[in-house]
Amino acid sequence: MLLSVLPLTACDSIGPGTVTRDRADYAGSVGDSWKSQMLLNLVKLRYGDIPVFMDVGSVVAGYSLQKTLSGTASFNTFNQGAPFQAITGSLGPTASVTYNDSPTITYTPLQGERFARSIMGSIPPQSIMNVLQAGFPVDVVFRLSVQSINGIDNRRVAGGISREHVRPANPEFYVLLDQLGRIQNSGDIGVRANAKNDTLTLVFRRSHSAAVRQAVRNVTQILSLDPSATEFNVVFGAVPTGNKEIAMVTRSIFEVLLDISSTIRVPESHVVEHRVASTPEGDLGPQGSIPPLVKIESTNSNEKPGDAFVAIPYKGHWFWIDDRDPASKNLFSFILLLFTFVETGSKDIVPVLSIPTTR
Repeated sequence: MLLSVLPLTACDSIGPGTVTRDRADYAGSVGDSWKSQMLLNLVKLRYGDIPVFMDVGSVVAGYSLQKTLSGTASFNTFNQGAPFQAITGSLGPTASVTYNDSPTITYTPLQGERFARSIMGSIPPQSIMNVLQAGFPVDVVFRLSVQSINGIDNRRVAGGISREHVRPANPEFYVLLDQLGRIQNSGDIGVRANAKNDTLTLVFRRSHSAAVRQAVRNVTQILSLDPSATEFNVVFGAVPTGNKEIAMVTRSIFEVLLDISSTIRVPESHVVEHRVASTPEGDLGPQGSIPPLVKIESTNSNEKPGDAFVAIPYKGHWFWIDDRDPASKNLFSFILLLFTFVETGSKDIVPVLSIPTTR
C-alpha cells in the first residue's frame, strides 16, 4: 500500500505541460472574443447604439498542486499481554492530492483619452503607407482608411446611417484606385521615409511597360501632379501646397467602422418597424456597382447560422460573416489590425498582480 502511494509525493511539475495547451486555448479564446466584440459594435453602430470596447488587459494562469502523505500506527506495549485473538496493533496510511486552477483575467474598458486617441483620432498617413509597402491592395486600404486625396473624396457616412446621410464618392476616386492598383501589381510603386520617419515619399519607378507608364500618367493627371516627377511627398491635409505633394485626409477608426456598418444587411422587419434605416445603395465605379468591403448578413430567425466565421445575436436575430467568403474575412481581420496601427502607447496604470507560488 505504501508503494502505491509514494509516487504521489514525487517532485514532478505541472507547469511546463500546460504551456502548449493553455497558450493555444487562451489565444483562440481571446481572438474569438475580439472578433465577436468587433462585429457586435458594427451592428450597434448600424442601429444607432453605443459601441463599447473592452480590452483583455492580462491573462495570468495560476496553478498549484499540493500532495501529502501521512501514516498512523499503534501497537501494544512490550510485555503487556493482550486477550487471546485480540487486535494488538494498527497501521493507517493517508494520502491526498489538491489541484487548484485559478486564472486571473483583467478587462480594461476603452474610454477617456485612450478612446479618443485610438478610436476618434485619424489614422497616421505613415501607417497607411506602411500597409501599402507590406503588400495590402491599395484599393482596399484607401477605400477603408482614406477620406480624400488631393481633394478627391471617398464615400462618406456622416450624421447617421441612412440614404440621406451617405454621400457617394467622387467617381474619379475609384478610377484613381484602379490605376494605382495597376501600378502596385507591377511592383513599380514604393514608399520611402527619412531617418526620423517624419517625412514620407511615394515613389513611382520608371517602368518598361507601356500600360504601367500610362497608369502613372493617369494618376498624376487625376491628382494634378507634375507628370515629369517620380517622387511625391505624402502629407496629412485636404489641399496640397504644390504639384509634387500628395495631401491625404485619413479616416479615424470610428469613421472606418461607420462606413463598414452602413453596408450591413438588416432584417426587413426591423426596417418596417423603424428600428433601423434601410441599407443604402452602393457607389458606381468604372466597372459598375461597387460591392461592400465586408458582407455582413442577418438571419430572418433567432437560429444561429451553421457555417459562420463570426456570428453574434442582436435584437432577436443573428448577424454573421460567411466562413466561405474569404474577401470579407480578410478585410474584417484587417480592420482588427488597424487598432494596432493607431495605438501609440498608453499612460494607463497597469494593475499589479501578485501570484502566489507553492512548492
